[in-house]
Amino acid sequence: MGKQMLRAALDKALINSLVTQYWRVSVVDVTASTQSALVTRANAGKVKPGDVITANFQRAGRGRMSRTFEAPKNSALLFSFYLQPQREKEDWGWIALIAGASVAQSLSKYGASVKWPNDILINDKKVSGLIAEITGDGVVVGIGINVGMTKEELPVPTATSLDIEGATNIDRNHLLVDVLAQFERNFTAWDMGDDSIFELYKSLSSTLGSKVQIHYPNELIEKGVAVGISARGELILDSGTHVQAGDVVHLR
Repeated sequence: MGKQMLRAALDKALINSLVTQYWRVSVVDVTASTQSALVTRANAGKVKPGDVITANFQRAGRGRMSRTFEAPKNSALLFSFYLQPQREKEDWGWIALIAGASVAQSLSKYGASVKWPNDILINDKKVSGLIAEITGDGVVVGIGINVGMTKEELPVPTATSLDIEGATNIDRNHLLVDVLAQFERNFTAWDMGDDSIFELYKSLSSTLGSKVQIHYPNELIEKGVAVGISARGELILDSGTHVQAGDVVHLR
């Protein structure tokens, strides 16, 4: 029954009965991408803060830096939500980090940590990733969590799933509710000017204090020690470099 729970279909009525009034969750069986669907609605002015789309299957899931994301039907928790932050736009870089920290909190029993900026790792393997896009006056955050995927179904050897990490008594409905609840608490406090999320993120980070190699979008590579996170969410290296975008490799 445990493994069947991991791949149980999403239940819109159950999810909406458990989330707070801030959220309105729509469930679709198949979509190209929850992120693309919500961004399109946001650009057309047809969304409100707290709107969520989640899907059992995505034909063209989207990740950071224009990557694609694929998972067999019902094997991953795939969802996007819309926000309208009140803080200055220059602070919005923290939203993706808040989302990453919130996922790590929800998966804390499995020893989850955050690799900057927002990849979630368990035993040094990626279990979750996310994307955040500014759309007009708001932000659309998309999250994917590998829930019931087997080793054969993983996209790359450096990935993992909750099933592989021993999870049994969990389903995607309750995991979605928990992630949204964690995010709402963290985001609401931050949006009202409370910066305690900075320390929470640092406590969950597997990058800070590590030797890292940064692969920039322009193909340049830089090595250093990750020593901090800036007020805008940038990774700070011991050289003084502030990394705004790039892939981080943890060096042994």
